[in-house]
Amino acid sequence: MNARVQNTPRQDQHAASYYAASSHAQADHPALQGEVKVDVCVVGGGFSGLNTAIELAERGFSVALLEARKIGWGASGRNGGQLIRGVGHGVEQFANVIGSEGVRQLKLLGIEAVEIVRQRIERYAIDCDLKWGYCDLANKPRDLHSLAEDAEELRSLGYRHALQLLQPEEMHSVVGSSRYVGGLIDMGSGHLHPLNLALGEAAVAQSLGVQLFEHSAVTNIDYGPQVRVHTAAGSVQAQTLVLGCNAYLNDLNPEISGKVLPAGSYIIATEPLSEAQAREVLPQDMAVCDQRVTVDYYRLSADRRLLFGGACHYSGRDPQDIAAYMRPKMLDVFPQLAAVKIDYQWGGMIGIGANRLPQIGRLKQHPNVFYAQAYSGHGLNATHLAGRLLAEAIAGQHSDGFELFAKVPHMTFPGGKHLRSPLLALGMLWHRLKELR
Repeated sequence: MNARVQNTPRQDQHAASYYAASSHAQADHPALQGEVKVDVCVVGGGFSGLNTAIELAERGFSVALLEARKIGWGASGRNGGQLIRGVGHGVEQFANVIGSEGVRQLKLLGIEAVEIVRQRIERYAIDCDLKWGYCDLANKPRDLHSLAEDAEELRSLGYRHALQLLQPEEMHSVVGSSRYVGGLIDMGSGHLHPLNLALGEAAVAQSLGVQLFEHSAVTNIDYGPQVRVHTAAGSVQAQTLVLGCNAYLNDLNPEISGKVLPAGSYIIATEPLSEAQAREVLPQDMAVCDQRVTVDYYRLSADRRLLFGGACHYSGRDPQDIAAYMRPKMLDVFPQLAAVKIDYQWGGMIGIGANRLPQIGRLKQHPNVFYAQAYSGHGLNATHLAGRLLAEAIAGQHSDGFELFAKVPHMTFPGGKHLRSPLLALGMLWHRLKELR
């Protein structure tokens, strides 16, 4: 099957991905020992936790961050690396809760989220292979009509980046495949190396005085005016707690754990392509994504590997052989790559919410406990936005964005821990059947 599969690492190390193999030197942060007292304790060493910590430290707060494994171990260090505008799917559905102006503000926040990433990378000179250029791919004529509407709406919102609607005969200028009937180029979105971004942001946080602790899984939380967060070998006392665990929250907090469903997503990375192959596959080196429920997304790495991802699984069971599962999907798009080897295969959990809008707010029973989760595939930019909104709220700054997200109710998935995934899988099957019409 033309695959060179990497060995599985220990569970407390990064997944054996292309990102881990090509990451910059990683600092080793200690496990928590003894008692630490800070203004804010952040749980989760992914983009949500790191960016909340940075934003708080920039505002003068003392912060301790607890990560159960390694910084960037979860989706933040494994994702497709696509930096795309927007924070949710079909935000018009929330008009009855936040009004039409609230919906407009959510769309503007989806644009601002990418700018936060851009500014963070530029301000701190983070080396993460950032490249601008993205294309939404239309699978059917109705998709192209929707993309045309998206372009007009973005222009009405004052979007400052170039947009170009592509007709079928223009598609080979972006992607070397005959599967698509059009597309929308967006030069304000792009792609990057997510693990190197996370590691760079960890270094930024540490330079700002944030105390970073790895291999420090939270075992218990004592709530109250002062929060005490326990690990196996220590504890953190803080006035405020931020839960940024997303798909890896598990049962840490029952008020919000049932509102986010872990779903598996998978990526393969080819061997480096020749310059001619790379130009044929993605002539403009853009990140791309199609419009199906079982989405395909792909891009080139800095060393010309094709990173091909998708196949979101709600069953809770990973494929036994990710490369064998994903390679036929890649060849459906690019049959010309049949002789190309697969060097890396990996997967991870993303957090899905029932309404597909990120969940950003504070606990009703414990107002000094904040959270951000359920990015539903928009995590790279939305996590950075969440960090800013949480820091504004914790600092007592007026934050229209935080209040807007906090107003939207989020359903707890029915069926309890063991039935949530099968029920959602049935729901997604219904959406896939609708696509065939």
